[in-house]
Amino acid sequence: MAHARYKTIVDEIAARIHRGELPPGTQLPTVRALMKQYGVALATAARVYVELEAVGLVVGETGRGTFVRDTSLPRGLGLEQHPVRAGAVDLTFNYPSLPGQVELLRDGLRSIAASGDLDALLHSAPQGGRPHERQAVARHLRNRGVRVPGSQVLIVNGAQQGLAVTVMGLLNPGDVLAVDALTYPGMKALAQLYRLDLEPLPVTAAGLDLDRLAALCKRRPVRAVYTMPTMHNPLGYVMSEADRGRLAALAQRHDLLIIEDGAYAFLAEPAPKPVFTFAPERTVYVSGLSKSVASGLRMGFVAAPAPLVPALERAIRVSTWNTPSLTVALGCLWIEAGIVDDLEDRKRKDARRRQSLARRILRGCRVTAHPSSYYLWLELEEDLRADQVVAALEHEGVLVTTAEPFAVGASVPHALRLALGSISMDALEQALRKVRRAVAG
Repeated sequence: MAHARYKTIVDEIAARIHRGELPPGTQLPTVRALMKQYGVALATAARVYVELEAVGLVVGETGRGTFVRDTSLPRGLGLEQHPVRAGAVDLTFNYPSLPGQVELLRDGLRSIAASGDLDALLHSAPQGGRPHERQAVARHLRNRGVRVPGSQVLIVNGAQQGLAVTVMGLLNPGDVLAVDALTYPGMKALAQLYRLDLEPLPVTAAGLDLDRLAALCKRRPVRAVYTMPTMHNPLGYVMSEADRGRLAALAQRHDLLIIEDGAYAFLAEPAPKPVFTFAPERTVYVSGLSKSVASGLRMGFVAAPAPLVPALERAIRVSTWNTPSLTVALGCLWIEAGIVDDLEDRKRKDARRRQSLARRILRGCRVTAHPSSYYLWLELEEDLRADQVVAALEHEGVLVTTAEPFAVGASVPHALRLALGSISMDALEQALRKVRRAVAG
């Protein structure tokens, strides 16, 4: 009887949320108030909120209560941009967060509110950010080995926009862009939108096949190469320092622009010097805080050679004009206070724990990943088709991504990319066991 009553209350509150009677942010009654309202036991009332939180309709905050969650937010949005079924476990997208980040946000907003020049945050910033903000980001980028003055740093709305303004400002339709045969889907989408000619290069155990790049440059007028040398997405490789120097030499010889994506580079510690340090006159380095801090903090960075900065500023001006001042103020506050450094260190440890768990559960499977990566690449046995495995896992309530979004060219391997950073360790363990059963046959 208690079970039936509990389900009835869950259904009633869920229906009110879906109808809009309880809009996002609404504080729900305390467990004891709910108990009295419906005349149920305390344990039954508590179970109602546990179930509503499990399906993503509410969120509980310690010491504050339970609130209706904004279900329009892409909390479980995958690479293919399909909404996530209620109750499903999403291994398609990474938005890693750590305990205590909500309190950090609350404290950060209080600090900004107590600052002396709030009026400045109501006005548009210059394209690329205010000088002191660009200096703060330049100091932060030294952690990645990128040493440039603030005048060579541009602040954008996330790393994806950094890639977009780089393509928009520095490349032209029809330009040949060399990429890994398995590469970041966001760059694939940009290439299609701006009509770039993508040339896939095989990926070796050490990373980008530089011999094939050299041969391609002799055969075609390659304009640029896009690379993720540190913590490649989706394979997790880290290119050796020798190969970084060789890539820079090839770029110099063939007059190539290097677009270096460092979105996940914070996970490698210690990491080799970025390619930027080997070819600072022809490399654009792109990164941001979405992975290292929070996906909702859309603050990205572009470090570029001084002659290219005006073109990038124009691209920012004709696209988003500038980055929201409040977001940038919060990001810079956390950079200067050392909070970003601390979060990056904690997330490296968190990623190692998750990767270790995945390796243990998937022992014997063909896994490719870095020990401190938030994702892994799982090659399937020859008798398995990726789309069938994905469908079977979705039926089990686990969402994963095939190789298709990452593959450039006609050859698409039967493999899965698993994102490990967006759910609790317990939920991850259960999901990975389902993956293991699905690929073991």
